[in-house]
Amino acid sequence: MSNNEMNLKWCTSCLTMSTRPRIEFDETGRCNACLWHERKKNLNWLDRHDELLNLLNKFKNKNKNFDCIVPVSGGKDGSYVSYQLKNKYKINPLCVTVSPPLPTPLGEKNLKAFVECGFSHISINCPHETMRMINKIGFIEKGFPYYGWLIAIHTAVLRISALMDIPLIFYGEDGEVEYGGSTETSKSPYLTLDYIKRVWLEDGDYEKLTQMLNLDQKDLYFFKFPDLSEFKTAPCITTWSYFENWDPYRNYLVAKQNCGLQELNESNIDTFTNFAQNDQYTYALHTYLMYLKFGFGRANQDASIEIRRGAMDRNQAVNLVKLYDGNLPEELIAIYLTYYKMSREEFNLIIDKWVNKKLFKKENNKWTPLFEIK
Repeated sequence: MSNNEMNLKWCTSCLTMSTRPRIEFDETGRCNACLWHERKKNLNWLDRHDELLNLLNKFKNKNKNFDCIVPVSGGKDGSYVSYQLKNKYKINPLCVTVSPPLPTPLGEKNLKAFVECGFSHISINCPHETMRMINKIGFIEKGFPYYGWLIAIHTAVLRISALMDIPLIFYGEDGEVEYGGSTETSKSPYLTLDYIKRVWLEDGDYEKLTQMLNLDQKDLYFFKFPDLSEFKTAPCITTWSYFENWDPYRNYLVAKQNCGLQELNESNIDTFTNFAQNDQYTYALHTYLMYLKFGFGRANQDASIEIRRGAMDRNQAVNLVKLYDGNLPEELIAIYLTYYKMSREEFNLIIDKWVNKKLFKKENNKWTPLFEIK
């Protein structure tokens, strides 16, 4: 079956695919991530910087200890935001990590190095079995292998905000705006709880899934959004990418120089880069499932970012995507089977369940694409 018969297309500028949720293309075939990249060149960043200063002044010293919260993993983006706040703007952030389900040694090393660079930091360790069960049902029912952790990086952070009365929360970027998807936050720096639940957590399915597990409500504390009545001051949730032109590679360089960040010695399993998303083993499974569901994987995402920032041309990116996308992380399968407490047969059935059969067919026990990236 041809690409045309499947009604597939790729951005004429980067490699973003028409199967990406909430993606849009203009009349020239350019995706909204590329259009946003061009629009950013003409944005009045000085006005947005003034907005940032007003926001920081509004919340500075409202809490006697901390001015804001920054969710971090020890990776490039949270490290960059924390460093800018503390060193450029003289704002005291409380950095918060929700421990990932299957941390990598490099991820743990980077987080330790980040903290040792002088940041106040809290690690939240949700009940292990509760996290495991939510991740497992997310894997089975949504094809999302770290769904519990995805929930907690929002709900647990808001718990700390309410408990410690630190209302201002800075996430790094809104991936919907930066990488293609909903553009509804491109003109406003503030994220509502409705937006987080509807877009980032996919329409609130997390509530249905946790109810299916019949878990102890006390163990779900860090997986549930606090009621607004629990806040002394209403939370103000925002993204750094609204106020400053977002550049993941710049973030990496700043974090490497100032926050102790180290990259892998080789490229990641499913892409040509080695400096991002190195904190947990489940990410490789997530991007493999993403590839089977939508036809694009981690290499496609990375290549599209590199095209937009002018680091590679489109033909080079196509070749890299053909080389790297769609690689099952075989060397990690034993880790996944142990964590999810399932056999390889059960694991394979779940993988197969989430394959888009319009995009892939099984040959020699491997899912192969029916399309050709162009």
